Amino acid sequence: TKVYVGNLGTGAGKGELERAFSYYGPLRTVWIARNPPGFAFVEFEDPRDAEDAVLGLDGKIICGSRVRVEVSTGMPRRSRYDRPPARRPFDPNDRCYECGEKGHYAYDCHRYSRRRRSR
Repeated sequence: TKVYVGNLGTGAGKGELERAFSYYGPLRTVWIARNPPGFAFVEFEDPRDAEDAVLGLDGKIICGSRVRVEVSTGMPRRSRYDRPPARRPFDPNDRCYECGEKGHYAYDCHRYSRRRRSR
């Protein structure tokens, strides 16, 4: 099981990470990102050891920085700014801004479709 280690200092060393994490159990691999720096992945042989390391090391100072430690999901993290804005559900009582009729929105307005800009 892989564990994500975030907020690492740029001078983080593999040996110091191995010492901190191997306390919780045997490690398979330790990989430190260099470009961009600031995070690492530590892989444990036993998933229970990974969970213990998350509980024991999250928020602790390792390699000179207070690190964030969590079980890796295998999915890239998305910030809330990466998502498209949520559109509220269609309400048949809403009125069109263009013609004032109910049942459709301005981008679907049949009366004013000729006003749309071509792309």
